[in-house]
Amino acid sequence: MTHQSQETSSTEHPESATTLKRVTGQLAIVRPPSTTPAPARRLSALDGLRGVAALIVMFHHVYLVAVPALRSGGGSAPGSIYWWVSETPVKILTAGSEAVLVFFVLSGLVVALPALRAPRFSWPGFLSGRIARIYLPVWASLAIGTALIWFFPRNIRVVTPGSWVADTNATSTTAAALLNQASLTTASYDVNNVLWSLRWELAFSVLLPLFVLVAVLVRRHWLLAVFAAFALGLLGLLTNIDALRYLPVFFIGTLMAVRLESIQDWSRRCLCRPNAHRWGVALVVGSLALLVGHWWAQPLAAPGSLLGKVLTQLAVLGAAGLVLSAIIVPFLRRALDSRPSQWLGRVSFSLYLVHVPILVTLTFIFGDDKWWLVALITVPLALVISWGFHVAVERPSHRLARRTAHTVAAGATRIVERVTKR
Repeated sequence: MTHQSQETSSTEHPESATTLKRVTGQLAIVRPPSTTPAPARRLSALDGLRGVAALIVMFHHVYLVAVPALRSGGGSAPGSIYWWVSETPVKILTAGSEAVLVFFVLSGLVVALPALRAPRFSWPGFLSGRIARIYLPVWASLAIGTALIWFFPRNIRVVTPGSWVADTNATSTTAAALLNQASLTTASYDVNNVLWSLRWELAFSVLLPLFVLVAVLVRRHWLLAVFAAFALGLLGLLTNIDALRYLPVFFIGTLMAVRLESIQDWSRRCLCRPNAHRWGVALVVGSLALLVGHWWAQPLAAPGSLLGKVLTQLAVLGAAGLVLSAIIVPFLRRALDSRPSQWLGRVSFSLYLVHVPILVTLTFIFGDDKWWLVALITVPLALVISWGFHVAVERPSHRLARRTAHTVAAGATRIVERVTKR
């Protein structure tokens, strides 16, 4: 979720053979990023979608803080507050785990586009820049989380035993634990537990050439490829293998990048048909239903059952459908291109990184029984701090990433030239 939306090309997508030849050449590398042509216009609606998804992740964590009080105060039966926010369409507003799937599809799409469009794409340059762009904000967020733990001691007795706050957030930390989490190689992150998703963003970045190559090879059989990615993800969910569960989600986004011109051509043809608006509404509503349908179906399909897991995996298709909708559905594009959505898009990565340390600290101060007070303070405070974090940390990391990518790509070019001359 750390990559800004790329721009669409005004030319047709190359034929598979030509594209494959260029992509395989990309593995050898090498034009510095500054020499690649700039495409024509941005897919700015994807920035807006990322911003809305980041906001939903924050609402999701507020919801997790509130769950113990909601259950103890009114139970979970139909008609209770907990039921309304968990098993009705209102769940869309707190579907944080599902919003992360949207991030993964978005990253698969927008990160792959430069590799597909640049005449000679430098993978070493890209990867070095990507590392700077991910790690520096992550380390800053861990510094903030650690400082809050030090300055505001956490009393475990003020939160409900067995709750999300009690079980997954640190009350103290050590240098060894911090270094482990700062590496983004561990499975759990108790100083800032949203960092688990960055682990997979990093893995995808390392594997980008392979993802692009496979997506180009199967682009004409895209439906079969999506089904295979869905099946692999379901296998990962059933066997608790996270790599199988999450990496195929990035691949679906990469496949969308490979077929982007075809998608846009198809959408232009569809807009000329009668009832085009209705089809757009159906795509958006259907995607949202797939995204959170497993919550609605819990009375009939328990989360741990086979049917429950199949329904949970359908959220991947819902996430892909929402990304597709942001590209081709006019009314959704306009909403995501609005100023509030675009502002959220600019600070989305920062908001994602800073909101949990703030939320958890306030919960330990006030107790999770006062979740409503925690929410009233957290949401505006996190939005303000995310803007400051964006200016002070994220923007400089972008500048460093560009310089690093250019330097590494240029160095790789010189190495390749020397080797080929011998």
